[in-house]
Amino acid sequence: MRGFHTEMPASGRRDWQTLSTLAPYLWDYRWRLGGAMALLALAKLANIGVPVSLKAIVDRLDTSGQTTALLIVPLALLLAYGLLRFSTILFQELRNAVFAKAAQRSTRRITLKVFRHLHNLSLRFHLDRQTGGLSRDLERGSRSIAQLLNYMVFSILPTVFEILVVCGILLVKFQPWFAIITLITVVVYFVYTYKVTEWRIKFRVQMNQADSTANSAAVDSLINYETVKYFGNERWEAERFDKNLRTWEKASITNLVSLAFLNIGQGVIIGSGLTLLMVMAAREVVTGTITLGDFVMVNAFLIQLYIPLNFLGTIFREVKHTLTDMERMFGLMDAAPEVQDGERGGTLDTQDTSVRFEHVEFAYNHDRQILHDVDFEIPGGHKVAVVGPSGSGKSTLARLLFRFFDVTGGAIRIDGHDIRELKTDSLRTAIGIVPQDTLLFNDTIEYNIRYGRPDAENREIIEAARLAQLDTFIETLPMGYDTLVGERGLKISGGEKQRIAIARTLLKDPAILILDEATSSLDTRSEKAIQSALAQAVKDRTTLVIAHRLSTVVDCDEILVLEHGRIVERGSHDQLLAQSGHYAELWQLQQKNHGDS
Repeated sequence: MRGFHTEMPASGRRDWQTLSTLAPYLWDYRWRLGGAMALLALAKLANIGVPVSLKAIVDRLDTSGQTTALLIVPLALLLAYGLLRFSTILFQELRNAVFAKAAQRSTRRITLKVFRHLHNLSLRFHLDRQTGGLSRDLERGSRSIAQLLNYMVFSILPTVFEILVVCGILLVKFQPWFAIITLITVVVYFVYTYKVTEWRIKFRVQMNQADSTANSAAVDSLINYETVKYFGNERWEAERFDKNLRTWEKASITNLVSLAFLNIGQGVIIGSGLTLLMVMAAREVVTGTITLGDFVMVNAFLIQLYIPLNFLGTIFREVKHTLTDMERMFGLMDAAPEVQDGERGGTLDTQDTSVRFEHVEFAYNHDRQILHDVDFEIPGGHKVAVVGPSGSGKSTLARLLFRFFDVTGGAIRIDGHDIRELKTDSLRTAIGIVPQDTLLFNDTIEYNIRYGRPDAENREIIEAARLAQLDTFIETLPMGYDTLVGERGLKISGGEKQRIAIARTLLKDPAILILDEATSSLDTRSEKAIQSALAQAVKDRTTLVIAHRLSTVVDCDEILVLEHGRIVERGSHDQLLAQSGHYAELWQLQQKNHGDS
């Protein structure tokens, strides 16, 4: 897959980088974390106390006759046994409750930070990536944060604490070999699990990549549902999707087979250690070195220890998987925005705003030059049009003015200020655009209009719709402004989508207006109706009109003819016609086509 979806090294250094990225968010909740750790210790001490109380009960039963045993066993031991069992559950649940806010709030803050960073990245970053795969990486990464915190606090740390305490008890009360063998078993188990998991992690990465690719293909196909139907390519899309699924299937099978290998090895290690310790304990009982209660306690300790240890193997594997998923999400944070605020970070005064393209050069790539020495000015309150064939670089001018990209030569100035020295928020607030391809949110008409200025009042939204000649259409809808427009606005016509885009921009009320083929989706009658609204909208605004239909630019103060990224003609409509050049030729051709239609 292109761009970000490359395999990341599963190294300890990378894991620690991921954990260090997470640490500051947890530090903000250090008191909750400390409280959770204290409750964790109490829960494990209570859990360790269960075998100790069980030993005392068994020893008392073993030294007493069967008929009088229950009478001799102190009731306090039985009550202590039950209380310890209950305390283990109580402290565990209290730990969960105390730590819940820290885990969920940290997850929310990190995910939100990554989401904001994605919006701050350049247009080039998003053009080079597939949205489906990107959203999948964000989803898996945010889910993995909560999982990792739960694994660390609720599984790994409690088990490590219990191992240390149990080894200490075995070292004090029994022969040193009991503690040594227990510790050796645990160490071998951890080393084996770590090594095999490191070997397996590449299979997880491959599976994730295949999953992201398959998801991207599915999302892309469903978004373009109508195109698929137009060309009858349902079977082709299914085969393309299945090809990605087969890659995922192969990686998943390899992942599961290697998991079986890991589980078998873990079972051999735990079983060997447990058997050896039980043999040693049984011999100690026979020789009278330890009591039957000690034997029961050792057995209870080991079972109580090895059961979570066996589960810890699964947890360790999942921790590695979550770290891999988090690395992919945090990797997004490593991508630096191509366009950043200037050191001065000035704000824009939007009164009497003029725009100047000063000998602008631009190339998307070093071998693909788009604009060559483009030089023109739009005085404050004036309207300048750029016309020319497709691919001549017209829409690139709008992208550069918005600073989706920075020029590779020359400068763009607003009121004399190089836009690279302005705050991008201030710059983009002052500019509004009606794009050629209008993309709407899968929400209501009202929401999509309000998007131009989220804090606008309802009356302002209604007025913007009226100016965009949209009010009559909305009145015919049963749900009115609450009508859902569908994915990318597919539930309404192209003309109505364009009107919503116009209303949205009018609501924003920008000082600088860009009309990028603003009426391209409208029929002639609708275009004339919209033109009157646009004429009112551009009044007293600095306006850049990007157009293919020359009929929409005849009233502009100046018209620039762009070909192959160069301005080849400039002047008013009448002046350009008089020159009998490219503009005049294109005008005659369009007039002829209009007459023929």
